[in-house]
Amino acid sequence: MASTQHERILVVDDDPAVRDLIVQQVLQPQGYVVEAATDGATALQSALRTPPDIIITALDLPGLSGRDLITALRSQGFETTLIATGPRGADTQTVQAFRLGARDYLGKPLREAELVASLDHALAEVRLRRERETLAGKLAAANQQLEKRVKELTTLAGIGKAVTAVTVLGQLFTRLLEAGLFVTEADVGWLMLAEESAGKPILRAGKNLPNLSAIRLNQPWDDGISSLLMLSGEGLTLAGAALAKLRAGQVVKAAVAVPLKAKERVIGVIVAGNRTGRPFSERDQAMLSAVADYAVIAIVNGRFFQAMEARVLQLQGNLEALTADAARRDQQAQALAQRLRAPLIQARSTLEPLVHGQVGALTAQQAASLHAALERLTALQQLVDELPRPSGAAPKTTT
Repeated sequence: MASTQHERILVVDDDPAVRDLIVQQVLQPQGYVVEAATDGATALQSALRTPPDIIITALDLPGLSGRDLITALRSQGFETTLIATGPRGADTQTVQAFRLGARDYLGKPLREAELVASLDHALAEVRLRRERETLAGKLAAANQQLEKRVKELTTLAGIGKAVTAVTVLGQLFTRLLEAGLFVTEADVGWLMLAEESAGKPILRAGKNLPNLSAIRLNQPWDDGISSLLMLSGEGLTLAGAALAKLRAGQVVKAAVAVPLKAKERVIGVIVAGNRTGRPFSERDQAMLSAVADYAVIAIVNGRFFQAMEARVLQLQGNLEALTADAARRDQQAQALAQRLRAPLIQARSTLEPLVHGQVGALTAQQAASLHAALERLTALQQLVDELPRPSGAAPKTTT
C-alpha cells in the first residue's frame, strides 16, 4: 500500500483513539498526506478548500454528522472516494452509508488489517480514476489537435480555391494576408513584394498597421525583416529584444515571416504578428508557408493574366487600327474607281466603232493596234469594276 502519488486523505472522527490509529499508525507511515478533523463542519470546509482523494469519516459526528457531510459533498459534485465508519454490526447504518455513496463501511472498533485492505481498494480506485481522467484528457487534447489539423487543412484548401480564382492583384494581396493572419491567429500583418525599380521591398497589403509616416501602401518600407528574408530565403520567428531592434518591433511584439519563392527566387515576404508578445510556433510558420505557396501561385497567375489582358488590349488596338486603315483604303479605292469609270467607258465607246469597221476603212496594222488598245481598255475596266463600291451601288457590267 506504499504511496507513489502522495494521495491526500481526510480523516474525520471525534474519537482521538480512532484518529490516532488511522492517521499515525496506518497512513502517515506510508507517506500519505493526511489531514484530520473532529467534526463535519470543519471537514467540509477543508474538503471545499483542498479536495482530498479519500475521506474516511464517522457517520455519527457532533453537529454536522457524517451523513450530512457526505450529502453536502455529493451535492457539490465531489467524486471523492468515501469510507464510512460506525458501530460494528449496525446493518441499518451500513446500508445507509452505501446509499449515500460510500465505497466501504468499517465497523468500530477498527481493525488495522481491515482498514489497510479497504484503503488498498480505495486507492486502486482513485488511481484508476486518475489514469482514466488523464487518458480522457489526452484523448480530448488529441481530438482537439486532430480537429484543429482538419480545420487547418480545410482552411488551406478553401484559401487555395479562393486566392487562385482572384486575378486582380490588389484584391489578391488582401485575401492572401487575411488568410495568413487566420492560420497563425495573428492580429497584425503585412505583405511585401520585391520591386527591381524601387530597389527595396514594397508594401502591397497591410492589416491593422499603425498610422506611421514611414508605413504607406504601395511604397517602400524597410521593416527590418523582409530584407533579411529576401537574402536568406528562409522563414523565421522573432520576439522580445531581437524583434525590438528592428522597425517591425515598433508594430508588433512577436512575428513570424516566410518568403514568397518562385523557382528559388524570392519575390516577396508575408509577415504575421501580434501585439501581445505571444511567440509563434513552428506550426504557425509551417501554416504561413503553406499560405505563401498559394500566394506565389496566385501572384504568378495574377501577373500572367494582367500581361495577357495587356496583350489582348494591344492586339485589339492593332486590329482596330488595321480595320480603320482598310476602311480608309476602301474609300480611296472607291473614289479612284469612281473617277476612272466614266473616262474608260467613253474611251471604249470611241474605239469600238473603229475596231468593228463602223467608221471608215482601216489598214490591217491600224485595226490590230485599235483592237489591242480596246482589249487593254476592257481589261482595265474589269479591274475597276472589281474595286469596292459604295454601299448600295449596283455592280457595273462590262460590255
